[in-house]
Amino acid sequence: MPRAAADRGAVTVEAALALGSLAVVTALAVAAVAAVGASVRCTDAARELARLAARGEPDRGRAIAAQLAPSGAQIALTIRGDEATAEVTAAPVTALPVHITGRAVAALEPDPLPTADPARPGGPDP
Repeated sequence: MPRAAADRGAVTVEAALALGSLAVVTALAVAAVAAVGASVRCTDAARELARLAARGEPDRGRAIAAQLAPSGAQIALTIRGDEATAEVTAAPVTALPVHITGRAVAALEPDPLPTADPARPGGPDP
């Protein structure tokens, strides 16, 4: 059997393997971009949740965080002592077992000073 006949179709197989590899690399690049975007969104959502919780508005913070976070993200808020810790976790590419987490910590603001009573001149009692 001549050598040319034995190599027949080799270029087609090599081209198919190259195109398959290119498709996999492209899919991984798109997944990486999606993961970076999800990371930014998780961090933004955690930051807003921690900031609003520190101001005494945890329910509003959860609502805002849910809007900012990627769809299907898990949102957690922990308040210990004088700090609020927010953590937002998402899976940007459901086909891969990759989880992205954004975390933020904020110091709780002190209670506001009592306001002056408009009915009494001189304001609150000392």
